[in-house]
Amino acid sequence: MTVTAVRKDPDALTLTLTAEFDASPERVWQLWADPRQLERWWGPPTYPATFTRHDLAPGSRVEYHMTGPEGDQPRGYWDVLEVDPPRSLAFRDGFANEDGSPNEELPQTIARVTIADIGGGRTRMSIESVFPSAEAMEQIVAMGVEEGLTQAVGQIDAILAEDAVVRRS
Repeated sequence: MTVTAVRKDPDALTLTLTAEFDASPERVWQLWADPRQLERWWGPPTYPATFTRHDLAPGSRVEYHMTGPEGDQPRGYWDVLEVDPPRSLAFRDGFANEDGSPNEELPQTIARVTIADIGGGRTRMSIESVFPSAEAMEQIVAMGVEEGLTQAVGQIDAILAEDAVVRRS
């Protein structure tokens, strides 16, 4: 499993997932930058994502939906705030209604992705979610976001392993 830690800090209103991969920062960045690769891991295995809009420029929006085992399709979006390939990405992460408009009944978070070379051909990626309040953090954590994100990021090793197979053939 690639995930090395998941930390909840109720005082700082953050949930931070840290993972390490046998890949360069540039390769890990591609997992975010290419929507077809992002679809392969964003969302837990039982809720794969489909990205219908994907532009990682500051001020742009990313839109997606996940498809559950019963055919339900929860929607989400990212309003891209900062981009520094291959080192970092920051976005406002929100839930969307069926028509793609923001679901105002669920809180937004600020997500900060950091990608760093840790030597030996390895990269550390952290995803920090910053919540607007303790109540918002409790609500989102109760929805299973910690487990879902852990399962989602846990799928990345298989994608990276395919690169090694391609290089060997």
